[in-house]
Amino acid sequence: MIFIDACYCRKTPRPPIWMMRQAGRYLPEYREIRKNHSFLEMCETPELVKEVTLQPIRRFGMDAAIIFCDILVPLVPMGLDLSYQEGEGPVIGNPIRTLDDVKALKDPDLPKEVGFLKEALKQTRAELDPDKALIGFAGAPFTLACYAVQGRGGKNFEVLHRWMFNEREAFDTLMSRLADMTIEYFRLQVAGGAQAIQLFESWGGLISAYDYLHRVFPHVQRILASVKDLGVPRILFIKGAGHFRNFLNLANAEVIGLDWTMPIEDTRRILGKNKAIQGNLDPSLLFASHDLIRERTLAMIEVNHGQPGYIANLGHGIHKDTPIPAVETFINTVKNYNPEE
Repeated sequence: MIFIDACYCRKTPRPPIWMMRQAGRYLPEYREIRKNHSFLEMCETPELVKEVTLQPIRRFGMDAAIIFCDILVPLVPMGLDLSYQEGEGPVIGNPIRTLDDVKALKDPDLPKEVGFLKEALKQTRAELDPDKALIGFAGAPFTLACYAVQGRGGKNFEVLHRWMFNEREAFDTLMSRLADMTIEYFRLQVAGGAQAIQLFESWGGLISAYDYLHRVFPHVQRILASVKDLGVPRILFIKGAGHFRNFLNLANAEVIGLDWTMPIEDTRRILGKNKAIQGNLDPSLLFASHDLIRERTLAMIEVNHGQPGYIANLGHGIHKDTPIPAVETFINTVKNYNPEE
């Protein structure tokens, strides 16, 4: 598979391509299904997960599918009351605020309580073209904690910021509990058919490099090291991680995903030649002209100078209002790329 080859820095005829959030609400076929089902129902029904996961592959032919789910789903078997409210997004009805709250979290029986995801992966892998990879994913502990402690989404997650400094034992214990869960969650997904796994750290870039390195990164390292034996590529994506670049090569991951603020050439020089790179077109560029999309996509590819181990992607998830023709231009520019021309 071209995607797996790129993850391991093997030479490929062109960069493989997929998009974060490629299975989702920018697609009209997704919106048709969403009319008749709640978001959680869609995440918990294997047949719906399979259908939504395959929709962008059928339409655009990306080189990898990422299983449709939400990063907060495994918090439910730990005892958190998760709902999705119109116009508000995820809401935790019983947010964590004390060390006792952390100690009260359940040790989840993931095969039993999120077995629907394993089944969805099996069904999807059975229907997915053999040359397309299937990616599983999980939220990183800090990002999960942002929602679990604050109780809902936000821009800066001030509640967690204060909590990590003022409730140090509770924060560190929560990080450890979430890391334990995530290791088992990844194992379940690979058992279901995931051929690569990505750890999403959507909010890690909000804190200082010092605090991330000392309070958070060891848990990320432990998660990724603990699933090495599964024999699948491990991808780490941290949004806003430019100030972390000096230690990201220690992440126990084959692939480092870059957001659009992290220059590819400079970052590759810092990380070294043994790490594959994924990214990092600004998602907002998909609202530009087709000529500009092609120009910037080609520039993104060519800055790699033909070095193996590059996966084309956006620098974060695709925006829900992105025009379909713009996505086609982006995908086709990568798929038609010929380094000999």
